[in-house]
Amino acid sequence: MKKLAILCLALVIIPIFGFAQSIENLDFISPFHDDVAAIKKDGKWAFINKEAQLIIDYRTDLVLTENDDGHYPIFNNDRCQIVEIREGISYFGFIDKSGKTVIKPEFLNSTNFYNEVAIALKLDKQVIGKNTALDKNIVNYRYFEVLVNTDGEITYYLTQDGVNVVLDKDFFGGIPQITSRYLADNIYAVKRKNKTWAIVKIKDQV
Repeated sequence: MKKLAILCLALVIIPIFGFAQSIENLDFISPFHDDVAAIKKDGKWAFINKEAQLIIDYRTDLVLTENDDGHYPIFNNDRCQIVEIREGISYFGFIDKSGKTVIKPEFLNSTNFYNEVAIALKLDKQVIGKNTALDKNIVNYRYFEVLVNTDGEITYYLTQDGVNVVLDKDFFGGIPQITSRYLADNIYAVKRKNKTWAIVKIKDQV
């Protein structure tokens, strides 16, 4: 009977203290953004939620954002940037908080989402002729600055004249810069080819 009483007492006491869970040996811990925080270990990044649970395991394809307190990946509007390098060219996309790719890496650059919209560089391929000797199409590549929603749909072309690029790592010249800027809800500053600026108001943006 005494042993039984001790066992019952132990069962009562143990749940009161509970069990602690810890994630050890981290190199960096970011503040919370969009209810998740980035953590770094051995050169890889992961995400935890506000219950200190690892919701996205360590990976190397997360894009770092410059913040006042450091460079680290962040979520905005439940989306985080990823980058995939193919034949020496970087392509940007987005994952959700399960780690699933919801916008495949196809943009030459992109911003983080803000108010459920991101600015991205959309690549366009145009066949302009054919090399009959090699039996290959001659193609021209251009990119446009566009607005993208959280489903990856292009809702507006901020630039109408594309910028020609050569998709070869020896001639590409690095990640192209995004020049358009968010000013206010549905209002953007767009840099024209003559280096002047235009203010564009988007109507009925999806």
